[in-house]
Amino acid sequence: MVEPKSYMLPFVLLVVLLNKFKAILCYAPADPTYGFSPVALTPENLELQRPYDVPLEERYSYENGVHKLWVYADDKPHDPNSLTQPRTEIRIRGLDYSSGVWQFEGYGFVPNGTSGATIAQIHGAAHGATTLILRIYNGDMRYYSFDLVATDLYDKWFRLNIIHDVDGGMVTVFIDGVQKFATKDKGPGDLHFKCGVYAAPANISYYMESRWRDIKIFKKCES
Repeated sequence: MVEPKSYMLPFVLLVVLLNKFKAILCYAPADPTYGFSPVALTPENLELQRPYDVPLEERYSYENGVHKLWVYADDKPHDPNSLTQPRTEIRIRGLDYSSGVWQFEGYGFVPNGTSGATIAQIHGAAHGATTLILRIYNGDMRYYSFDLVATDLYDKWFRLNIIHDVDGGMVTVFIDGVQKFATKDKGPGDLHFKCGVYAAPANISYYMESRWRDIKIFKKCES
Protein backbone atom coordinates (compact mmCIF):
# COMPACT_ATOMS: atom_id res chain seq x y z
CA MET A 1 0.00 0.00 0.00
CA VAL A 2 1.30 3.41 -0.93
CA GLU A 3 1.45 5.81 2.02
CA PRO A 4 0.18 9.34 1.33
CA LYS A 5 2.74 12.06 1.43
CA SER A 6 2.75 13.92 4.74
CA TYR A 7 1.99 17.24 3.07
CA MET A 8 -1.19 15.72 1.56
CA LEU A 9 -2.65 14.60 4.88
CA PRO A 10 -4.47 17.91 5.63
CA PHE A 11 -6.01 17.82 2.13
CA VAL A 12 -7.13 14.20 2.59
CA LEU A 13 -8.69 15.01 5.95
CA LEU A 14 -10.48 18.02 4.47
CA VAL A 15 -11.99 15.87 1.70
CA VAL A 16 -13.17 13.29 4.24
CA LEU A 17 -14.79 15.97 6.40
CA LEU A 18 -16.49 17.60 3.41
CA ASN A 19 -17.93 14.27 2.29
CA LYS A 20 -19.29 13.62 5.78
CA PHE A 21 -20.82 17.11 5.90
CA LYS A 22 -22.38 16.56 2.46
CA ALA A 23 -23.88 13.28 3.64
CA ILE A 24 -25.41 14.98 6.68
CA LEU A 25 -26.96 17.68 4.51
CA CYS A 26 -28.42 15.10 2.15
CA TYR A 27 -30.28 13.38 4.98
CA ALA A 28 -31.21 16.44 7.04
CA PRO A 29 -34.70 17.77 6.35
CA ALA A 30 -34.81 21.30 4.96
CA ASP A 31 -36.11 23.94 7.34
CA PRO A 32 -39.70 24.81 6.35
CA THR A 33 -38.82 28.52 6.22
CA TYR A 34 -36.08 27.98 3.61
CA GLY A 35 -36.89 30.05 0.53
CA PHE A 36 -39.27 32.32 2.46
CA SER A 37 -38.83 35.91 3.59
CA PRO A 38 -40.13 37.17 6.94
CA VAL A 39 -43.00 39.64 6.81
CA ALA A 40 -42.94 42.51 9.30
CA LEU A 41 -45.23 41.70 12.23
CA THR A 42 -46.09 44.29 14.89
CA PRO A 43 -48.39 44.19 17.95
CA GLU A 44 -50.98 45.98 15.82
CA ASN A 45 -51.14 42.87 13.61
CA LEU A 46 -52.15 40.69 16.58
CA GLU A 47 -55.87 41.24 17.04
CA LEU A 48 -57.28 39.55 20.13
CA GLN A 49 -60.73 37.96 20.05
CA ARG A 50 -62.35 36.80 23.29
CA PRO A 51 -65.87 36.32 24.74
CA TYR A 52 -67.62 39.65 24.22
CA ASP A 53 -68.86 40.01 27.81
CA VAL A 54 -65.54 39.34 29.56
CA PRO A 55 -62.60 41.74 30.08
CA LEU A 56 -59.53 40.79 28.07
CA GLU A 57 -57.38 40.18 31.15
CA GLU A 58 -59.77 37.45 32.28
CA ARG A 59 -59.04 35.35 29.17
CA TYR A 60 -55.58 36.51 28.05
CA SER A 61 -52.17 37.38 29.45
CA TYR A 62 -48.80 38.30 27.97
CA GLU A 63 -45.67 37.80 30.04
CA ASN A 64 -42.02 37.18 29.16
CA GLY A 65 -42.86 36.91 25.48
CA VAL A 66 -45.60 34.28 25.98
CA HIS A 67 -49.23 34.79 24.94
CA LYS A 68 -51.52 32.75 27.20
CA LEU A 69 -55.09 32.34 25.95
CA TRP A 70 -57.89 30.44 27.67
CA VAL A 71 -61.65 29.99 27.41
CA TYR A 72 -64.46 28.04 29.09
CA ALA A 73 -67.02 25.82 27.41
CA ASP A 74 -69.92 27.99 28.61
CA ASP A 75 -68.37 31.31 27.53
CA LYS A 76 -70.13 33.58 25.07
CA PRO A 77 -68.88 33.96 21.46
CA HIS A 78 -66.56 36.81 20.50
CA ASP A 79 -69.43 38.87 19.09
CA PRO A 80 -73.00 39.23 20.44
CA ASN A 81 -74.35 38.61 16.94
CA SER A 82 -72.30 35.45 16.41
CA LEU A 83 -73.60 31.90 16.84
CA THR A 84 -70.09 30.41 16.91
CA GLN A 85 -68.39 28.57 19.76
CA PRO A 86 -66.42 30.43 22.45
CA ARG A 87 -62.87 31.44 21.63
CA THR A 88 -59.86 33.41 22.73
CA GLU A 89 -57.68 33.78 19.66
CA ILE A 90 -55.00 35.88 18.04
CA ARG A 91 -56.17 36.89 14.58
CA ILE A 92 -53.35 38.01 12.27
CA ARG A 93 -54.73 41.34 11.06
CA GLY A 94 -53.46 43.37 8.12
CA LEU A 95 -51.73 40.43 6.45
CA ASP A 96 -54.73 38.82 4.77
CA TYR A 97 -53.83 37.09 1.52
CA SER A 98 -55.56 35.60 -1.51
CA SER A 99 -52.65 34.36 -3.64
CA GLY A 100 -49.01 33.35 -3.35
CA VAL A 101 -47.36 31.09 -0.77
CA TRP A 102 -47.63 32.15 2.87
CA GLN A 103 -46.40 30.61 6.09
CA PHE A 104 -47.29 30.82 9.78
CA GLU A 105 -44.72 29.92 12.41
CA GLY A 106 -45.20 29.84 16.16
CA TYR A 107 -44.16 27.86 19.21
CA GLY A 108 -47.22 26.40 20.90
CA PHE A 109 -47.91 24.81 24.28
CA VAL A 110 -51.09 22.98 25.30
CA PRO A 111 -51.56 21.96 28.96
CA ASN A 112 -52.85 18.53 29.86
CA GLY A 113 -56.64 18.52 30.04
CA THR A 114 -57.38 20.84 27.12
CA SER A 115 -59.34 18.85 24.55
CA GLY A 116 -61.64 19.63 21.63
CA ALA A 117 -59.93 22.97 21.04
CA THR A 118 -58.75 24.46 17.76
CA ILE A 119 -55.31 25.93 18.45
CA ALA A 120 -54.44 27.14 14.93
CA GLN A 121 -56.35 27.74 11.74
CA ILE A 122 -56.43 29.33 8.31
CA HIS A 123 -59.66 31.28 8.16
CA GLY A 124 -61.35 31.78 4.82
CA ALA A 125 -62.08 29.52 1.85
CA ALA A 126 -63.96 29.47 -1.43
CA HIS A 127 -66.58 27.30 0.28
CA GLY A 128 -67.01 27.22 4.05
CA ALA A 129 -65.45 29.31 6.79
CA THR A 130 -61.99 27.76 7.05
CA THR A 131 -59.23 26.23 4.96
CA LEU A 132 -57.44 24.54 7.86
CA ILE A 133 -58.38 23.65 11.44
CA LEU A 134 -55.82 22.06 13.79
CA ARG A 135 -57.47 20.70 16.94
CA ILE A 136 -56.16 19.08 20.06
CA TYR A 137 -57.97 15.97 21.29
CA ASN A 138 -56.47 14.27 24.36
CA GLY A 139 -53.00 15.53 23.52
CA ASP A 140 -53.09 14.64 19.83
CA MET A 141 -53.43 17.10 16.96
CA ARG A 142 -56.00 16.43 14.25
CA TYR A 143 -57.09 18.01 10.99
CA TYR A 144 -60.56 19.13 12.07
CA SER A 145 -61.82 16.00 13.90
CA PHE A 146 -60.40 13.53 11.40
CA ASP A 147 -56.85 12.91 10.14
CA LEU A 148 -54.17 12.52 12.80
CA VAL A 149 -51.41 15.13 12.43
CA ALA A 150 -49.24 14.63 15.53
CA THR A 151 -49.37 12.84 18.89
CA ASP A 152 -48.32 13.46 22.48
CA LEU A 153 -48.26 17.26 22.45
CA TYR A 154 -49.39 17.95 26.01
CA ASP A 155 -47.14 19.97 28.33
CA LYS A 156 -44.32 20.65 25.88
CA TRP A 157 -43.34 23.45 23.55
CA PHE A 158 -43.55 22.52 19.87
CA ARG A 159 -42.75 24.50 16.76
CA LEU A 160 -45.68 24.73 14.36
CA ASN A 161 -45.24 25.77 10.72
CA ILE A 162 -48.18 25.99 8.32
CA ILE A 163 -47.48 26.62 4.64
CA HIS A 164 -50.36 27.61 2.38
CA ASP A 165 -49.65 27.50 -1.34
CA VAL A 166 -52.77 29.26 -2.57
CA ASP A 167 -51.89 29.06 -6.27
CA GLY A 168 -50.95 25.39 -5.95
CA GLY A 169 -53.96 24.62 -3.77
CA MET A 170 -52.02 22.89 -0.97
CA VAL A 171 -51.58 23.24 2.79
CA THR A 172 -48.65 21.61 4.59
CA VAL A 173 -48.15 21.27 8.35
CA PHE A 174 -44.80 20.84 10.10
CA ILE A 175 -44.16 20.02 13.76
CA ASP A 176 -40.64 20.73 15.04
CA GLY A 177 -39.40 21.10 11.47
CA VAL A 178 -40.77 17.76 10.27
CA GLN A 179 -43.62 17.54 7.75
CA LYS A 180 -46.57 15.82 9.43
CA PHE A 181 -49.52 16.49 7.15
CA ALA A 182 -50.48 17.85 3.75
CA THR A 183 -53.85 18.32 2.11
CA LYS A 184 -55.56 20.17 -0.68
CA ASP A 185 -56.92 23.53 0.34
CA LYS A 186 -60.52 24.68 -0.11
CA GLY A 187 -60.04 27.16 -2.89
CA PRO A 188 -58.99 30.81 -2.84
CA GLY A 189 -60.59 33.37 -0.59
CA ASP A 190 -59.88 36.19 1.84
CA LEU A 191 -57.44 34.27 4.03
CA HIS A 192 -55.66 34.83 7.34
CA PHE A 193 -53.94 32.88 10.12
CA LYS A 194 -55.18 32.49 13.69
CA CYS A 195 -53.94 30.77 16.86
CA GLY A 196 -55.21 30.39 20.42
CA VAL A 197 -58.21 28.34 21.59
CA TYR A 198 -61.53 27.96 19.79
CA ALA A 199 -63.96 25.35 21.07
CA ALA A 200 -64.97 22.56 18.71
CA PRO A 201 -68.69 21.90 18.12
CA ALA A 202 -68.64 18.85 20.45
CA ASN A 203 -66.47 16.72 22.76
CA ILE A 204 -64.72 19.64 24.44
CA SER A 205 -63.16 20.06 27.86
CA TYR A 206 -64.68 22.68 30.14
CA TYR A 207 -61.39 24.62 30.31
CA MET A 208 -59.26 25.12 27.20
CA GLU A 209 -55.88 26.83 27.00
CA SER A 210 -52.92 27.28 24.69
CA ARG A 211 -49.79 29.41 24.87
CA TRP A 212 -47.83 30.94 22.00
CA ARG A 213 -44.49 32.65 21.53
CA ASP A 214 -42.26 33.75 18.66
CA ILE A 215 -45.13 34.11 16.21
CA LYS A 216 -43.91 34.92 12.71
CA ILE A 217 -45.35 35.25 9.20
CA PHE A 218 -43.36 34.45 6.05
CA LYS A 219 -43.97 34.78 2.33
CA LYS A 220 -42.34 32.73 -0.42
CA CYS A 221 -39.51 34.57 -2.14
CA GLU A 222 -40.32 35.57 -5.70
CA SER A 223 -38.25 33.63 -8.23
